[in-house]
Amino acid sequence: MIIAYLRVSTEKQNLLNQRSEIERFALQKNINIDRFIMEIASGKKAGKERQLGSLLKKLKKGDTLIVTEISRLSRTLTDIMSIMGKCLEKGIVLHSVKDGYTFDDSINSKVLCFAFGLVAEIERNLISMRTKEALALRRAEGVTLGRKKGSYTKLKILMDNRHTIIKMLKEGKSIITICRHYELSRDTFEKFKKKCPDISGILAEKAKDRKTVTLNHKTNT
Repeated sequence: MIIAYLRVSTEKQNLLNQRSEIERFALQKNINIDRFIMEIASGKKAGKERQLGSLLKKLKKGDTLIVTEISRLSRTLTDIMSIMGKCLEKGIVLHSVKDGYTFDDSINSKVLCFAFGLVAEIERNLISMRTKEALALRRAEGVTLGRKKGSYTKLKILMDNRHTIIKMLKEGKSIITICRHYELSRDTFEKFKKKCPDISGILAEKAKDRKTVTLNHKTNT
């Protein structure tokens, strides 16, 4: 079975150009394509998460996969190597039309795959090195890495629900009740209060009302 795989990242891109390239290649090589697989998906998405993953599972030894260029398989060299490795392992011939590559069971193909694999490993090491160097530089500059002490997520929950919280306070709900409702600490609520003047204003008004009630009660007694 001979399959042509075509991929674009967005609907705005045209698959017809890829199809034309592959049809010209098939004509030159006297190849009859059994099926065209067309997919709209980001190349950053792993091959196994696309139609390509299902396709590779179905292809068998002696089958052929044709793409216009290696980058149609993926945008990451590591993923490309994984896909090429599966093709070699299963005995699937892979043609890349524009690049002029043919990956089969020949020595030349294996050497080329080794070269790609070496480049992929170097790329992984460079990414890891750049990440470590960037983190070390930020530490040297005194930047605290990771999430700050205390839960930003829980603080964000309060921020996202501030209108509801204002309503609860106006209805007479206590801070303890609100903290229990959202399953967070009083400290987190205090941080939230500082970020929301409306909340501080309502609490100050409630405290003033309580003070007035207490004074009136003492006067009456």
